[in-house]
Amino acid sequence: MSGYAFYRRAYRAFNDYPSLTKLAVVFTVSGGGLVAFSDSRPFGGAYADAIQANHNKRKVVVLGTGWAGTSFLKNLKDPSYEVQVVSPRNYFAFTPLLPSVTVGTVEARSVVEPVRNIVKKKGLDVKFREAECLKIDAVNKKVYCRSSQDTNLGGEENFTVDYDYLVVAMGARANTFNTPGVVENAHFLKEVEDAQRIRRTVIDCFERANLPTISDEEKKRILHFVVVGGGPTGVEFAAELHDFVTEDLAKLYPSVKDHVKITLLEAADHILNMFDKRITAFAEEKFQRDGIDLKTGSMVVKVTDKEISTKERATGENRSIPYGMVVWSTGIGTRPVVMDFMKQIGQGNRRVLATDEWLRVEGSDSIYALGDCATINQRKVMEDIMAIFSKADKIQSGTLTIADFKDVINDICERYPQVEIYLKKQQLKNFLDLLKNYQGNAQKETIDIELFKAALSEVDSQMKNLPATAQVAAQQGAYLANCFNRMEACEKNPEGPLRFRGSGRHRFRPFRYKHFGQFAPLGGEQTAAQLPGDWVSIGHSTQWLWYSVYASKLVSWRTRVLVISDWGRRFIFGRDSSRI
Repeated sequence: MSGYAFYRRAYRAFNDYPSLTKLAVVFTVSGGGLVAFSDSRPFGGAYADAIQANHNKRKVVVLGTGWAGTSFLKNLKDPSYEVQVVSPRNYFAFTPLLPSVTVGTVEARSVVEPVRNIVKKKGLDVKFREAECLKIDAVNKKVYCRSSQDTNLGGEENFTVDYDYLVVAMGARANTFNTPGVVENAHFLKEVEDAQRIRRTVIDCFERANLPTISDEEKKRILHFVVVGGGPTGVEFAAELHDFVTEDLAKLYPSVKDHVKITLLEAADHILNMFDKRITAFAEEKFQRDGIDLKTGSMVVKVTDKEISTKERATGENRSIPYGMVVWSTGIGTRPVVMDFMKQIGQGNRRVLATDEWLRVEGSDSIYALGDCATINQRKVMEDIMAIFSKADKIQSGTLTIADFKDVINDICERYPQVEIYLKKQQLKNFLDLLKNYQGNAQKETIDIELFKAALSEVDSQMKNLPATAQVAAQQGAYLANCFNRMEACEKNPEGPLRFRGSGRHRFRPFRYKHFGQFAPLGGEQTAAQLPGDWVSIGHSTQWLWYSVYASKLVSWRTRVLVISDWGRRFIFGRDSSRI
């Protein structure tokens, strides 16, 4: 139908209605909306239904575009949500490759994917705002934001976003442990911009040391690169930097190559403490062979613009180490906006946001937190021991039969994962075998509360917090999206374990992390891998496994092609040493 025919038909329909209806239509249109009144709907009824359906959508606000937030967006499929994403960066970054970006093994643009590219393929109602979250108002369900654009574009823009559900996935910042001078003088490795800054600084150090007026002593200081932190990021960066220096920069700066020194400082007794001891020993031996100065038991107490001060844990001796560049990689800290929110909800004495096993922030049914900014506060079995026993004791006899107990075994293992971990550690097939161990030689037909307590007394010691890794955050995002996709269905038919405190069942099964292994690239085309089943692999073949796994985990085919081409370019032409 042409535009002219449409308006002519609308005009005739308009004139066929009484004057009162005309007045209502005029008032409605002049007010900028469509209002349903009585049974009079002269035209635009379908459009009005669409508007009403859009207003009925539940508003979901996602704060952050890191591993957790992006995984949530990629797996969300239910079109009944109106999603708004707020993040100071308009892209997702594949952070495990940031150490490679620092030396040009991989280019920065190869590891990022614009958020809008990710969400446009979903076919959902998703809007992105490049802004920084300033405050979370849990009482009024509002998020206060400020634009992230440069002020010369018109100044800072402040706005608020309403939500029905809030997903806090803001990640974390570098933890300096309040060490003096770290913020002012050290480089961090959390964002793509950090990696680019490190790359420019490395080239600057070589260019300055190559000047004819610089003394040999000053060259040694300028070309001394110090890495603080012996975790996976610090170890991988030290290895990448060593390869960059020996394979590329030594050929381009032959007059200063002998002055280069790399030092890795770790406060603990060993590096890579979260890995198998075989990997730790191999990494330390390899670093010694490569000439990387590994100092364990050294705690940094101060950083100036030219020196880093350490204290030896064993002797208490203080040392000053001259340096040209220092990279700080010692763990994560909480962002200020998250700290303010924690104080608002009564969690001010915690390190990160506490959630339950369903990733809900404790004390709130509409706010979820995942990734590095939160930790799951698992309930202890012994805290609920009486409630569990009472739930199993249906006739309130004070004892449980084996049949009674079998009815709640699965719910106990699902609600308290430390039970399953303890059974595996004790090499027991099921919970009944655990009870038999405490019954002695005489087999009892019933279980009393004391036997129940004795069997579970050591279980809570198996609880461990999940590591702050991309693998954990990605799984949490996928889990939460799956819960949102089934929100309405599980309201009618809950699928989770029994509520030992209260009645009925939980809506969803709780989040369970599945560990698929971890890698530690050690330079020289050698990588160590710790995979499920206590399988440890070290060497050149593991490096190719690392290549294939990381390529498969990249967020898009565009980034896969770019990263693989960067690896190929490096093999053929070497790393780029341009200061850009």
